[in-house]
Amino acid sequence: MQIDVTRDVFQLAQVFTISRGSRTEAQVLTVTVTGGGHMGRGECVPYARYDETLGSVEAQIAGLPATFDRAALQQMLPAGAARNAVDCALWDLEAKRSGKRVWELAGVPAPAPQITAFTLSLAEPDMMRTQAQKHSHRPLLKIKLGTPDDMPRLEAVRAGAPKSDIIIDANEGWSAEVYADLAPHLLRLGVTLVEQPLPAGEDEALIGMARPVPLCADESCHDRASLAALRGKYDVVNIKLDKTGGLTEALALRAAALAQGYEIMVGCMVGSSLAMAPATLLAQGARVTDLDGPLLLAEDRDNALQYDALGVHPPSRGLWG
Repeated sequence: MQIDVTRDVFQLAQVFTISRGSRTEAQVLTVTVTGGGHMGRGECVPYARYDETLGSVEAQIAGLPATFDRAALQQMLPAGAARNAVDCALWDLEAKRSGKRVWELAGVPAPAPQITAFTLSLAEPDMMRTQAQKHSHRPLLKIKLGTPDDMPRLEAVRAGAPKSDIIIDANEGWSAEVYADLAPHLLRLGVTLVEQPLPAGEDEALIGMARPVPLCADESCHDRASLAALRGKYDVVNIKLDKTGGLTEALALRAAALAQGYEIMVGCMVGSSLAMAPATLLAQGARVTDLDGPLLLAEDRDNALQYDALGVHPPSRGLWG
């Protein structure tokens, strides 16, 4: 089995800003696994929040032996971007070898289109209102907040898109005091979910606090080992392949979270359609699907995912799985 890693860059349609900074491009790693006359691909987005770089993830992948399978991979690499790209490439390879689709191999129902959130970049209120007006036809908007001055931004988005549901991603940017101050206003403004209001290491403060709308664990939830620490703080878990370390663990996390009473959100980093494709399997029946990465790009891969009024469609064979 041969593993090749390439660096790919996709330009964004516009500058994308969250509370941690801005970017104009998505830098990703593409993993290609070749064996038995077939080829499988996966994509990951190394994330500085988790001390990942393109170089560090490449080094992890380069250290893998010549022969292993998906089960062995789960022990060879930790949850994270490196394992994600390799794991998804192995799923794709197995599908091509067998002539089956990945969902058949995984024993899950064939995916159907899912309405996805569309993310508005963090900006001044007037600009966010303009963004919201432009995308007011979308049923679900996601706002990147996490600053001391978020109420004017939220009010502006609601004014710009009066009929859309809104979810908020604070990206760990609030304190307990800020969240407590904002919480009573969320229902009034049509917010249906709040992601990670407090820093992952400080979310004990959420225990016992009022949750007028459901709270979703993002940075606080990586894989099944994270679930024990979430009790009493969150109602929903955000499953991202770059956190779980691939589809194999993501499917297991989804099952475990549902069994423990959590609802599911399926999210993404800013990447291409290849990165989103495996996550469409996880999105079936999820409370929230947030797989809008390709919608933020000025360019995408061949055989890109289809997005329309029905939402994000499952991948074609030419893309993945």
